[in-house]
Amino acid sequence: MSKRVAVMSIIVENNDAVEKLNSVLHEASEFIIGRMGIPYREKGVSVISVVIDAKQDFISALTGKIGNIDGATVKTAYSNVLSDE
Repeated sequence: MSKRVAVMSIIVENNDAVEKLNSVLHEASEFIIGRMGIPYREKGVSVISVVIDAKQDFISALTGKIGNIDGATVKTAYSNVLSDE
């Protein structure tokens, strides 16, 4: 299966979710190209963008793990850029 480049947009609405989210992202660190987090203190949320290059199945599973974290919302956009291992 080919690898793809994707960006995950994560909104953290509960600070209790941060430790679990960081743990899940650490597990995927070998596939993460970059990560940017912006705290929006006035609204009490954090917005995180994660760029990843991995197989689509892996990206979908990671999206699911993050989506199951209470207090975190995630959406993923896939590029049309495909590459073999």
